[in-house]
Amino acid sequence: MKVELINVSLRLRQDTQDLELLKEVSLGARLGMIHALLGPSGSGKSTLLYAINRLRQIQHGEITLDGKDIRQVNVFELRRRIGLVMQKPIFFPGTVGENILYGPSLWAKDNVTLPDPKLYLELVQLDPDWESREPHTLSGGQQQRVALARTLANNPEVLLLDEPTSALDAQASEHLETLVSNLCRERELTVIWVTHDVHQAERIAQDMTLLYRGRVVEHGPAKRFFAGPSTDEGRAYLAGKLGGKL
Repeated sequence: MKVELINVSLRLRQDTQDLELLKEVSLGARLGMIHALLGPSGSGKSTLLYAINRLRQIQHGEITLDGKDIRQVNVFELRRRIGLVMQKPIFFPGTVGENILYGPSLWAKDNVTLPDPKLYLELVQLDPDWESREPHTLSGGQQQRVALARTLANNPEVLLLDEPTSALDAQASEHLETLVSNLCRERELTVIWVTHDVHQAERIAQDMTLLYRGRVVEHGPAKRFFAGPSTDEGRAYLAGKLGGKL
């Protein structure tokens, strides 16, 4: 397994209460595969991604990258190796090209030539001349691909996608699905893709996990799940009858 969670629990203090957002979660994401993370709103999907990227700290259990506990990896190195693309892209001040090179400029040693941002724009099927544009001048789908290009410029081993197509139209969603699927195969990326769209998960994923109220209720090959879930919660989710919130 490239990424593995072993009995992971995560609590968040809110007002005077402790909310347990993840409850003894165990799952693995394989090298070169897309792993769909499904579940109703409030089930803990985004929290799980943030825990893998160490934006949220777990209280119990272990998360490993290539068998090594991520808490033993320098956090900046970890975030280079595990790239996160959020639902709504956030850009730094500057041009598209400057955004793409933000990560490499942090890691580059003295006298090392930075990569050409045009190469990454071409990689995500955008006009390479857009490197001089401001991100806010692009459409939502184009911004999402720039955010992906910025993440890929760090040469990650793992790609975490938090509902990257939720604000896109059908055509832009299809383009991003095809792009990520091709990159996953060609670069042998491990991809964990959070989505509410079961049809999307069925199209793109080889493996899947269904979270419900912070717990894993289904986990395994995507084809097996979509052919017939093994739990009442899984069947209810595919029927659109599984409610959210912890």
